[in-house]
Amino acid sequence: MSTQKKPDLSDPVLRAKLAKGMGHNYYGEPAWPNDLLYVFPVVILATIALCVGLAILDPAMVGEPANPFATPLEILPEWYLWPVFQILRVVPNKLLGIAAMAAIPAGLILVPFIEGVNKFQNPFRRPLATTVFLFGTLVTLWLGIGAIFPIDKSLTLGLF
Repeated sequence: MSTQKKPDLSDPVLRAKLAKGMGHNYYGEPAWPNDLLYVFPVVILATIALCVGLAILDPAMVGEPANPFATPLEILPEWYLWPVFQILRVVPNKLLGIAAMAAIPAGLILVPFIEGVNKFQNPFRRPLATTVFLFGTLVTLWLGIGAIFPIDKSLTLGLF
């Protein structure tokens, strides 16, 4: 199967939409059967093969038994929780730290409502959304990297 409806590029309405960056998804290949029968199974099998390959190449080793009476000096959560762990470590008031952590999912819940304001999909035509995304990514990386440093060097990342 290929494209079922070809676009009429001489249509002035379509040309105006394409010039504005809209309308590119009105035409194209249908999801059935192209994606659902051919693309998705390949992606699923590749993901399973990647997981099996990583498990074979780097198997998880069984470590020493846990001792609840010997707590290590610096405890770190899993890597994907480092930024919120850093927020709890750095904020002096723990209630304020919990509120800052709760603001993260609250902000993510607001994203679909903010996204509907701008009709363009091109990130270069959405400078505010792109700036907020890049700033959030940099802050998350900064907090995550800072979590592995001691508390006195965590905000400066040991640079100064």
